[in-house]
Amino acid sequence: MWRATGAPFTFSAAACIYALGGMGMRVLITGVTGMAGSHLAEILCTQGHEVWGGARWRSDLSNLRAVFRCLHLCHYDLRDAASVRALVTASHPEAVFHLAAQSYVPASWTAPAETMETNVVGEVHLMEAIRELAPLATVQIAGSSEAYGRVEPEELPITERQPFRPLSPYGVSKVAQELLGLQYHHAYGLRVIVTRAFNHEGPRRSALFAPSAFARQVAEMEAGLRPAVLHVGNLDAVRDWTDVRDVVRGYALAVIHGRPGEVYNIASGVGRRISELVDILRLEALVPFTVEVDPQRLRPADVPRLVGDASAFRAATGWAPQIDFHQTVVDLLDWWRERVHSPAEPGGIGA
Repeated sequence: MWRATGAPFTFSAAACIYALGGMGMRVLITGVTGMAGSHLAEILCTQGHEVWGGARWRSDLSNLRAVFRCLHLCHYDLRDAASVRALVTASHPEAVFHLAAQSYVPASWTAPAETMETNVVGEVHLMEAIRELAPLATVQIAGSSEAYGRVEPEELPITERQPFRPLSPYGVSKVAQELLGLQYHHAYGLRVIVTRAFNHEGPRRSALFAPSAFARQVAEMEAGLRPAVLHVGNLDAVRDWTDVRDVVRGYALAVIHGRPGEVYNIASGVGRRISELVDILRLEALVPFTVEVDPQRLRPADVPRLVGDASAFRAATGWAPQIDFHQTVVDLLDWWRERVHSPAEPGGIGA
């Protein structure tokens, strides 16, 4: 149980928590407790929409503090068709943002079947429920640049026409999610829009992911909780980072301005080595530290370079990143500083 201003979130198998909603659209966010989902909920609540979200049993709810008063929260599990159907029935959405997924790439190597069940079979459950109960809803499928996988240097920056060559079970599952969503559009006329977000970071990122893991280590060094040694993986990989708050603003714009049946990259268009992230942390850290490669942080197969071309999305929606990458890293580090000095409430750190 998590409490805010004396009011609890509580769950039962068939219960939802009702709060005051806005006067705009009824929207449903799967994966609302995560980094992207919680930031998206804040944007939509601010815009006056009636926001519904699904959360698994025992999910950490600390990311939802800012939206506690405007969020309708339901217990469900993507892998359980009945609970997904109950969620869609209760929310009766006009727009659906499908963000829930097993999104940790290394976990997809150790548990590929679970990744497929959650990401692919789970989406089948959601699309079937929408087809039957909310067929007029606009559905945004949150795809990933991991679907592209191996990209040759001459193929950069990556457009939406780039062939899929995924290098992880997670990447394969995201390809399947996209194709499945588009199949429901073509077969049943559902208003499905696919976004392929490249790497996005910011406050509330799980420490399972490299930038957040690095920021957490630095915050713990500053607090004297660990030696001044930053444990890292492959620092040579190049990634296209966008602030999560810019990405979810893009998700909202996609539902309003995107064309059903289309796929859009969401990316900054700037490639940065992971070592640049370490350089910013070194600059902002209150204590000096050394860097040490941890073999356990290396993937069996890694995408060496991902840089996206989001010109189609910019043209369709007018979207552009607004938050500088350096500021993203500073905000992430500050978030971890707060967490280190004020430990999370029971339930652990949300992903």
